[in-house]
Amino acid sequence: MARARGRLVRDIADQGVFDGEPEWREAFAAVPRHLFVPSYFGPSAGGWRRMWGEDPDPGRRRSWLEGVYTDTPLATRLRDGELLSSSSQPSLMARMLAELRVRDGDRVLEIGAGTGWNAALLAYRLGSAHVTTVDLDPDITDSARRHLDAAGLHPHVVTGDGARGCRADAPYDRILATCALDTVPRPWLEQTRPGGLILTPFATGLVRLTVHGPDRAEGRFLPTPAYFVPLRGTEPRTAGEPSAEGVARHVLDNERFRFLLTLTAGRLTPAEALEVWQREHHPVRERFGLTADAGTLTAWLDDPEGPYRWRLT
Repeated sequence: MARARGRLVRDIADQGVFDGEPEWREAFAAVPRHLFVPSYFGPSAGGWRRMWGEDPDPGRRRSWLEGVYTDTPLATRLRDGELLSSSSQPSLMARMLAELRVRDGDRVLEIGAGTGWNAALLAYRLGSAHVTTVDLDPDITDSARRHLDAAGLHPHVVTGDGARGCRADAPYDRILATCALDTVPRPWLEQTRPGGLILTPFATGLVRLTVHGPDRAEGRFLPTPAYFVPLRGTEPRTAGEPSAEGVARHVLDNERFRFLLTLTAGRLTPAEALEVWQREHHPVRERFGLTADAGTLTAWLDDPEGPYRWRLT
């Protein structure tokens, strides 16, 4: 297992994720993923098959371990064939943690406990007393606690609505969401110190917001695409396929155009999105940003006060 873990850490390091962040390389090397995914579901003939570490067949156990220490997301909880929870792709987790820009002594709130591995990495880096993770599903939080106990790490695991944050442990220096939302909940702003950061998936991307007070936060998208299970009880903007009406297939297949189309869904028609796309020379993700201000959410291109602004809520 140590050899497989070391190989995964090297694979992530080869992508440049740990450059300038040696503390995160140390955390990934020290916190074993297999403790957090004792079983997962792999695709099989149009369905799923369970892989687990205590399978009596040695070949299937090897397959389980190989999957655990491969740089890929793993489906960990299903209900009626629907994915409820997963262990995110390790390199994406590493990128998000690096982009969170934590410092010693920071307090972090994670929205979406998942398997507990992300909270474990944060707890290893910052200390368990500085990390809180929240999930709505008691089955998920119960299993996350067991996994964390097995790893000898004890962040505060809370069963509750992630959109409400966790006021009991506030204020936070950083909030990290590992589930997709269609807004930036106001309690997150209220529970983050001014100057703190919120990193959250939004519209198939990741946006990093600087909090300026209990009513306002603003920031840009990162270059990295991101697809996450939605926050329980929400219907995120990423749901479904963007309409192809009036757009050539080769354009719709462009991942960056699909990001623009998803970000502005309901505000721009596909033809209007295509016009922006062509006029602005196929803008990359990091030219876009979000402003949360007094209960409204506005997406923009290049400049929060510029000509391309779309009020989302």
